[in-house]
Amino acid sequence: MHKQNDKRKGKSRIKHSNANTRLPESSTIAIRELLSSWDGQGSFSVSYLQEQYLSKFCSPDLVPPGLRRSAAISKWLQTEKVNRHTNLVIRGRDRGYNILPRVSWYAFLGFAQRIIESVLGPLSNEVVVGSFSGGASTSRRRASSSSAEKFVGQADLTGAASPYVDLIHREVPLLRQLGIFYDLREVIGAELFTVPKKTDIDRCACKEPDINMYLQKGVGDHIRRRLRRFGINLNDQSVNRRLAHSGSLDDSLATLDLSSASDTITISCVEALLPRNWFLYLNDIRSQYVWVDGRYHRTDMFSSMGNGFTFELESLIFYALMRATSYFENCRGVISVYGDDLIIPSGMADSAIWVLSQFGFTVNESKSFSTGPFRESCGGHYHLGEDVTPFYLKRPAERLTDLIRVANQLRRWAFADPARQYELPFLYNVWKQLADLVPRDLWGGYDYSVDTQLVAPTAPRNVLVRVQESKDLPDLGLYSVWHNSYWNRSSAAQPSSRPTSTSNFCRRRRAKRGAPACRDFFHEELV
Repeated sequence: MHKQNDKRKGKSRIKHSNANTRLPESSTIAIRELLSSWDGQGSFSVSYLQEQYLSKFCSPDLVPPGLRRSAAISKWLQTEKVNRHTNLVIRGRDRGYNILPRVSWYAFLGFAQRIIESVLGPLSNEVVVGSFSGGASTSRRRASSSSAEKFVGQADLTGAASPYVDLIHREVPLLRQLGIFYDLREVIGAELFTVPKKTDIDRCACKEPDINMYLQKGVGDHIRRRLRRFGINLNDQSVNRRLAHSGSLDDSLATLDLSSASDTITISCVEALLPRNWFLYLNDIRSQYVWVDGRYHRTDMFSSMGNGFTFELESLIFYALMRATSYFENCRGVISVYGDDLIIPSGMADSAIWVLSQFGFTVNESKSFSTGPFRESCGGHYHLGEDVTPFYLKRPAERLTDLIRVANQLRRWAFADPARQYELPFLYNVWKQLADLVPRDLWGGYDYSVDTQLVAPTAPRNVLVRVQESKDLPDLGLYSVWHNSYWNRSSAAQPSSRPTSTSNFCRRRRAKRGAPACRDFFHEELV
């Protein structure tokens, strides 16, 4: 009897169609050429959106994935050659060298070192208690790389990181009692892979060994917490966006963006700036070798994307260098850092760019602004105070959710700034062309960030819901994740529910009533 019921259920699942339907080729072409015929009549916001819309578009028809990957790896290897030179220069630099007028290398380093030492504080044993992300590691592919799965079974680590496993067990005794981190495999280092970035090139990142990743996350979390005491909140990008907006109005602040910032943090730079005990610990838990196309490469960079402390470490270094530059240049003003997105007083921009170059960093001139009416930081783009932040088509639009996403982002862009009111008639016509391809029962949304319901001023009826399936995760791993998260908290907490995975398979569901209304285009037709 049970078998018959199971068969019926299986048949019903097979018959259930995917509401996230495929788009006809004509629609995919229309979405790609969405803005090509738009005459903005000299509007900066319009021309900027047209310029940016396809700047990150990746398609095999334009540049094959293999060529994008090869270009990324070639750039990574070339960056390593530059890093090798930077290491030699910094290590051999005379302490009397003037990095700024009448400011010796020795004096500048000393000031920056004191800032970093103040942020980091003492190196205590509890910094080894880290966590896992959901990314792939050297032992696990992305599909089986949840935090719970990383806590059980085999775990990779480098030889230099192996002594800290006992320290983890002493800090979190339950992990030792549960037998966590005992099935270990020593590996030489990390593994390089690439992800889509722009039309012609991918972005390089590294899969770290499991234990190294865990330890790195402990350091990253520590730096993130400590930076908040100094006014740098790495959990909030809105600070930099707000400052970029101000800079576009009064020219008081500059926005700097660095090229390949994480890949140009060199060993000598970190060694020169960090307290000795912190440097030695970070050096032990990083991957000193990276597997690149069939062989291990000994890195001259200190850490790359994929390392659990890279983002926080680069934020700390840039904060210290900018603070030191501000002090010696006697230039007061706001300094805000979010990774390699820097906000500094415009008056010290030239000095800051020079100082950064002395530590091996290169400012991306096309995305850095110290004069003029434009500023960009943390995804916010502003021109004379107008929010001109573009949206992007990053891949070919193939399904209904891709269409809804573009239509919603176009609508959000239309109402992002009052200065866009003269473009609204044209924008409505473009939006309407897209909206007419969306079934009317999926109209009525209000959240511009979703791709499962079209934002429109009408009563919502249905919404697309992605099918979620609970992953069969090990109970021991789930419990270890929970305990590791609350090991030093005074208040108890309940273990979280099992994670779910999503796909492009969607079903229609009844939408909730009473949602907030969206802004209307002038004379917009209501349904």
